[in-house]
Amino acid sequence: MVLDSSSSNLSVLEASLLNATGNIPLHSRFRALFTLKALKTDEAVNIISKGFSDDSTLLKHELAYCLGQMKNMSALPILETVLSDEKEDPMVRHEAAEAMGALSSTSSVNILKKYMSDPNRSVRETCEIALAKIEWDNSEEGRKHWASVRPTEEQTYTSIDPAPPSSRLLSGKAAPENTSDSNIASLRATLLDKNRSLFERYRAMFALRNIGTPAAVDALAAGFSDDSALFKHEIAFVFGQLLSAHSVPSLLAVLENPHESEMVRHEAAEALGGIATPEVLPHLKQWMRRTDAPRVVRESCEVAIDMWEYENSGEFQYANGLEGSAVGTVGA
Repeated sequence: MVLDSSSSNLSVLEASLLNATGNIPLHSRFRALFTLKALKTDEAVNIISKGFSDDSTLLKHELAYCLGQMKNMSALPILETVLSDEKEDPMVRHEAAEAMGALSSTSSVNILKKYMSDPNRSVRETCEIALAKIEWDNSEEGRKHWASVRPTEEQTYTSIDPAPPSSRLLSGKAAPENTSDSNIASLRATLLDKNRSLFERYRAMFALRNIGTPAAVDALAAGFSDDSALFKHEIAFVFGQLLSAHSVPSLLAVLENPHESEMVRHEAAEALGGIATPEVLPHLKQWMRRTDAPRVVRESCEVAIDMWEYENSGEFQYANGLEGSAVGTVGA
C-alpha cells in the first residue's frame, strides 16, 4: 500500500488493523499497523491506540512498540494507561514501558518509578531500563551522542533502542566499531555480568549488534543462558535486526524450547522469519500449527511466515518499513 495519510486511506488502514470484518489475517493487520507507524501522525496514533481492546497479546505488544517508535508524544497517555493496567498481559505492559523509554519524556519518570516495584519481573526490569535511558538521553554524554548521530538514511539500524550502544566519542563523533577479538570479549563479559545494571548490559548488547560479525553473534547467543526473559527477548530481537544466518541455530533452539518464556520464543520466531533462510520455514509452520504451543508463539510464527515469504518474494517493501535492518523485524 502506498504511504498516504488521506482520510480514505486511514479508514482502510483502521478497518484492517482493527479487523472490522472479523476475517482479516493477523499478518495483514500487522502490515496495516506498520504502515500507520510510518505516518507518525496524531491520527495514526489514535487509530493504533484503539487496538488495545483486542484479545491478541501479540498484537497489543506490537501496538505499544510502534507507538514508542513514532516519536509522537501524543502516544504517552495511552502508553501510561496500558502500563497501569495490572490486568493486562505483562508482555504488553512491558512494551508500553519500553515505548515510554523510546519517547524519552521526563514526564514519564514518575509512573516508571511507580512500576519499578511491579510484581512482574519483566515489567520491573523494563521500567528500570526506560528510566536509565531517559536519564542518559538528558545527560552530557547522551546529548553528545545524539549530536553525533548520522542522518537516518545513513544508519544501518533506525530503531529507537532501549539503550545506546557502548561507544566512545572522538572530537564529538562516535568512534568506529572496534571489531577486534579483545573488544568483542570485553563486550561479551559486560553482557553476561549480572553485577552490572541491565542498562549497561544492554549497551554492550547493542554494541555487539553493531559489530555484527559471527564472533559478535556468538557472544550475543551466550546471553540466552540468562535467567531474565526480558534480557533474552532483546537478544532475539537484535538477531532479527542483524539478519545473520549464523544466529539461526540458537534461535531455533529458543523457539523449540517449551520451557522457555513465550515472550522470548515469540521474538525468536519473528527473528527467524526476517532471516528467512530455507531451513527455518518448516519449523515456523510446525509451531504455528502446534496446539500445545502458547497462542503468542503460534501467532508470532504466522507473522514470521509472512515475513519469510516477503523476504523470498522480491517485493520492494514490506509494510513501509518494519523495524530492524534494511527491512528487519517487528517489534521487541
